[in-house]
Amino acid sequence: MADPKGFMTTPRQEWPRRPVEQRVRDWDEVYVPGALLPIISKQADRCMDCGIPFCHQACPLGNLIPEWNDLVAREDWRSASDRLHATNNFPEFTGRLCPAPCEAGCVLAINQPAVTIKNVECAIADRAWEEGFTPPRPPERLSGKTVAVIGSGPTGLAAAQQLTRAGHTVAVYEKDDRIGGLMRYGIPEFKMEKRHLERRIEQMRAEGTKFRTSTAVGRDVPAAELRSRYDAVVIATGATAWRELPVPGRALNGIHQAMEYLPLANRVCEGDLEVSPLSAAGKHVVIVGGGDTGADCLGTAVREGAASVTQLDIYAQPGAERDEDAEPWPTYPKVYRLSAAHEEARELRTAPAADADARLFAASTLRFTGDARGNVRSLHLVEVDEQRLPVPGTERTLPADLVLLALGFSGPDQKDGLIEQLGLALQPRGTIARDDGFATNAPGVFAAGDAARGQSLIVWAIAEGRAVAAAVDHYLTGSSRLPSPIRPTDRPMVV
Repeated sequence: MADPKGFMTTPRQEWPRRPVEQRVRDWDEVYVPGALLPIISKQADRCMDCGIPFCHQACPLGNLIPEWNDLVAREDWRSASDRLHATNNFPEFTGRLCPAPCEAGCVLAINQPAVTIKNVECAIADRAWEEGFTPPRPPERLSGKTVAVIGSGPTGLAAAQQLTRAGHTVAVYEKDDRIGGLMRYGIPEFKMEKRHLERRIEQMRAEGTKFRTSTAVGRDVPAAELRSRYDAVVIATGATAWRELPVPGRALNGIHQAMEYLPLANRVCEGDLEVSPLSAAGKHVVIVGGGDTGADCLGTAVREGAASVTQLDIYAQPGAERDEDAEPWPTYPKVYRLSAAHEEARELRTAPAADADARLFAASTLRFTGDARGNVRSLHLVEVDEQRLPVPGTERTLPADLVLLALGFSGPDQKDGLIEQLGLALQPRGTIARDDGFATNAPGVFAAGDAARGQSLIVWAIAEGRAVAAAVDHYLTGSSRLPSPIRPTDRPMVV
């Protein structure tokens, strides 16, 4: 390490966010442009270069974190970029979107604030693009083998890039009109501007990857026909079958799934629409679900000019510190976190009745009621105990002109017919079954990412893409030198 006492002399300092009043008026990323590089070398110097770096274990990609921390501390950006890209195809995505389980596993985090690993990663990735350290890497020769990748989220793109660089001819099929999956239409612009995505797509095109948009395999192209045209198929469609909320009044107008709402707001940013048909402007909005997708809806509704926004979380409000008995280091703890969207809601007081920022904790929806025209007007809730059972006498009513359900996803969407046409076996929870080599029961068909693993983090998605690429490469050639960071059975470090 560059400074053996860095972790003792330098306090943790994160990438500063723009003032709330300024950033809610636009869709740009929430961070102060250019404010990361002046502080990041000192922050990287806080890395202890510990003997057993548990940050490696916490990250499924196996990122070489102490190595590139040291290189950033010495301002050797090219070498840092080489180390970072050795394990991660898209660090500018993870540096913005990942909740950083690596920081929870940082040894320094046992009794001090962790190293700002996520910020260091983002700084390296952005500097690499600025300095031209990430040119296209087309293969020296082609293998003569062809692969179809279905789905263009982080798993599909990682698999496609790895297989293209290995010399295979790869085509990515995407049902939407643009490449990117949920990164394109699910992640708001203020969390990751889509220029970062476009840049990688252009790099992949230059390397030889082909893209087929507006093509739903199973509906627009029969799955069996696609399978016959390619030597191997990778299914990376994600887990897009959203969970429902079966309570009275669910059929009222104005109650929508989060993934019906967020894509329209993203299309406004893309220039496809002037105003979203589901805009929250002037409406009382209630978001049911306490996760990241709910927070994305919150930040979006605030920018659209909602009259009020409240987010319901069925779990009790977590504490500010790790519970060492229930969630010991280095597991990822459930603690109170203030995302950019929650910070905005707190300062703007979007939900005066909420417990903290815009959130009502330990709250469960009982029913919806509406007006004579069938439009939702109220959400009725009740407080719940630790077993999520209603607490008598705690019923409340919130005004609601727009309700957004952000309850997560149960598995891949089967409406297109892809799974049925290929005769794929499913797990009891609805995900695609596969063996230890990522292969499904259909010959030559592999499954990776949320479609097979279930809803997970972007780092797990990229790790799955890299691992399935190695499995497909071995299937096609009999061996593979591609890295395989995880197995299908690997799971995050949790209690």
